[in-house]
Amino acid sequence: MPVGGTARSATINDVAAAAGVSRQTVTRAMNDMRGISADTKQRVLSAARSLGYRPSRFGRGLVKAPLNTLGLVIDDLANPYYPELAAAVIGFAAERGWNVMLADAVHVRDRHRLMTDLAQQVDAIVGYLSLDPVDGSGAAGGDVVELAGLPVVRIDHDDAAGPPRFGAISLDPDAAMVAVAAHLAAVGVRRPVMLDASPPGRASGRARHVAVSLAAHGLACAVWPAGDATVAAGAEGAEDLIAHGPPFDAVVAFNDAVALGVLQTCRRHGVDVPHDVRVVGMDGLSIGTYVTPQLTTLAIDMSEVARHAVELAVGMRLGELPWSGPTVHRRVAHRLVVRESA
Repeated sequence: MPVGGTARSATINDVAAAAGVSRQTVTRAMNDMRGISADTKQRVLSAARSLGYRPSRFGRGLVKAPLNTLGLVIDDLANPYYPELAAAVIGFAAERGWNVMLADAVHVRDRHRLMTDLAQQVDAIVGYLSLDPVDGSGAAGGDVVELAGLPVVRIDHDDAAGPPRFGAISLDPDAAMVAVAAHLAAVGVRRPVMLDASPPGRASGRARHVAVSLAAHGLACAVWPAGDATVAAGAEGAEDLIAHGPPFDAVVAFNDAVALGVLQTCRRHGVDVPHDVRVVGMDGLSIGTYVTPQLTTLAIDMSEVARHAVELAVGMRLGELPWSGPTVHRRVAHRLVVRESA
C-alpha cells in the first residue's frame, strides 16, 4: 500500500502486468464478475491493493462527482447513536471538501452487494466494519468483500484483537468504568445489575468490563440479557428483570438506548429513579438530556471520533498518512457524566 505520494496513479495496465493477467481479467476481478477462478481473483486484488489502484468511475459508467467521497458504514440508523455519529462525520467531511455516502449495513438483504457497490463509488471508507485479520477483507454481517485500493478506518477497534492492520479508532471506557463503579459504591448501591445487549448465557465485553470494575469496589454485578441494543429491548429486558431477576438497586445498561427503555419500564411500574433504582447508560447521546430524570452515562465525544475518522481517511487518501500502523491508530476515551438518574 502506498505510504507517501507517487508520481502517477496506478492504472489497469499496471495491475494486469503485476498479476500476469489481461485487462479484461482485472475488470472482472475488481467488479466481482464471474468467469475467473478464485485464485486469479485473489492475485488481481492483491496486486491492486499493493499498487493502490482505484478503478475509474467513468469506466463503470458513473459520473465523477466534483468532490471526493467518503463511505460511512453504520450498523442501524434506528439506533440514535448512529445518526449523531453520521451528522458529526458529515460536518467534518464538508470542512475538508468531501461528500459522504452513508450505508446502513443492517437494513439490507444483501450486505455483500452493499459493500461491493459502496467500495466502487467512494475514495475511502470509515465506520463500523468487520475486517478479516488475515487477508484484509472488509466484511459486513459475515459477507466478505475486498476493499482493494481503498483507505479504511475502522471505528471501535477492539484492542484485545491485537494491533489494527488498517486505520482505526479505539473507544476506551477504562477510566469511565472505574469512575462509575466508584460513584455507585459511594451513593450506596449494593445490588447492581448489568442489562446487556446479549442473548442468555453470553455476556458482552462491556458487561464483563462493568462486572470487573464493580467487583473492585466489592459489588457483585449480575448480568441480565436484553437481547438487543434498542429502547424496546431495554424496556422488555427491564420487565423481565423485575419479574424474574434478582433484587437490584442499580442498572448499568449496555448503551443509552437500552437505558431509556429501563427508565420507561421503571416509570410504568412506579419504580422511582434514582431513589429506588439508579440507572446508567453508555454513549452519551444528547437524547439522554431530554428525558426525566436526565440520564447518567459513560459518554463518548462523538465529535472527536468523527474528527479522527475524517482526518485519517483524508490523510490516507492524499498520501499524507500511511494506510496502517500506529500513526493511524487513535483512541477516544469515555467519561462519566453524572446526571439525575444515578
